[in-house]
Amino acid sequence: MGKGYGEAGASWTKRALKGFTAQSGNPIEDIDLNNKTMRQRARILYMAAPVATASINTNRTSVVGSGLRMRCAINREILGISPESEKEWQKRTEAEFRMWAENKRSCDALGINDFYDLQQVALKSWLTSGDVFALFKRYDVSLTNPYSLRIHLIEADRVSTPLDKLNVLLTEGLNRENGNKIHDGVEVDHNGRVVAYHVCNVYPGEFLLATAKWTRVEAVGEKTGLPNIIQIMEAERPDQYRGVSYLAPVIEALLQQRRYTESELTAALIQSFLTAWITSEAPDSDGFSLNETGGGPPENVSYDENEYEMGAGQINILRPGESVVFGEPKIPTAGFEVFMKTICRLIGSALELPYDVLLKEFNSSYSASRGALQQAWEMFKMRRSWFVNDFCQPIYETWLTEAVARGRIKAPGFFNDPLIRAAWSGARWDGPVQAQLDPVKEASANETLVAHGWKTNEQVTREYYGGNWQENVEALGHELELFAGAVPQPQQEEPSNNDNEEGDEDDEENGD
Repeated sequence: MGKGYGEAGASWTKRALKGFTAQSGNPIEDIDLNNKTMRQRARILYMAAPVATASINTNRTSVVGSGLRMRCAINREILGISPESEKEWQKRTEAEFRMWAENKRSCDALGINDFYDLQQVALKSWLTSGDVFALFKRYDVSLTNPYSLRIHLIEADRVSTPLDKLNVLLTEGLNRENGNKIHDGVEVDHNGRVVAYHVCNVYPGEFLLATAKWTRVEAVGEKTGLPNIIQIMEAERPDQYRGVSYLAPVIEALLQQRRYTESELTAALIQSFLTAWITSEAPDSDGFSLNETGGGPPENVSYDENEYEMGAGQINILRPGESVVFGEPKIPTAGFEVFMKTICRLIGSALELPYDVLLKEFNSSYSASRGALQQAWEMFKMRRSWFVNDFCQPIYETWLTEAVARGRIKAPGFFNDPLIRAAWSGARWDGPVQAQLDPVKEASANETLVAHGWKTNEQVTREYYGGNWQENVEALGHELELFAGAVPQPQQEEPSNNDNEEGDEDDEENGD
């Protein structure tokens, strides 16, 4: 007799659960051994399934957009500097970082993308493949580029276990020099801590004659303590070292939806075809012709005895005794839209993308559409936080370390105290803001939040409009000064002598 979950989800006697045999192993067995297949399928779906493409691109547009912009947020109290010094330092540092980030040849090891484009590529690769890596390289400095740091994005497939270190499993290996285990290219010590990554010079299955070679890259530099390579991934289980594709839970649904869409499209095309089938008992030599000009058969006529096609204006010649019989498949075209919307709702719920946001269709009420946007925005904010912590902030801190070491940025105590270093390294990353269905209502709600102290003007400005409130106030004050100087002010009229005389006369009449 079962007890507890033995009479519920763990029952082996209920008819509905008898055939439900579920087995789960460790993250290596469940994830690493299946990652290659999931990556390939997710990429194909991104290329060929519109809903999969929409889910990835919607994340890209809302999480990073045209790029997350760095704004310094140093801890002035710990550093013991004045507000004026804080403002001046932050302005200088932001300008220096922009100089590096906006130059493709300054930040990208390949010289193709600037730092903001790298964010987009990294995010899409992370979501599609499950994880992506950024390798830190050092190039020579020059008069036009005073920094040596370069970022080289490494796709998930290139981080793998070297062939000469493989064990029985396809992804598991052993570094015989130090005894460390290697989990699908990620080397860990006896404590399970990541110590290095193994990067291959070619992709698996690449059609090149280059010999596959692996380079061991230590996760952190021994002398500097700075990262040599960083991994962007979303962990879903403890002891997990490789990420899972964002599309993994819905691969089957996306594939079936794609097939169904293609079938409906093919059926619609077939129904629009005009195809003729001609039978004739006449011999070939009797001059039978389908071309009134006598110039031979048109291109859309098929005489191949093994070729029968349907197409726009297609004509097929049948041999004597042959006939054509058409089936009558029941095509559920009438329910196509309802079925597609239902599948999209299921896919969207699994990806934390409400149907309205996934398909960009806001036909519901204002409250329902706003609720969908808010639910999606919570996911976007969470994913942006992960991306900033894994990608943007480590790169900024590494760049800032070089800037201070080269003397381009003054940061007293930076290399002496980790707390001081953290105080100088504080930053905020501003990106796309939440879409507003009714700006007037949103502004009124924000005004109420600020009036009651539930939010600050700075919070509202940053979250809803993507700006800086203090800078806005300063700019607005400057604009008002310019406006006041440009628009002539009306002059006050001085009282005339006639008015005074009339006043005196009135006083005399009153007996004064």
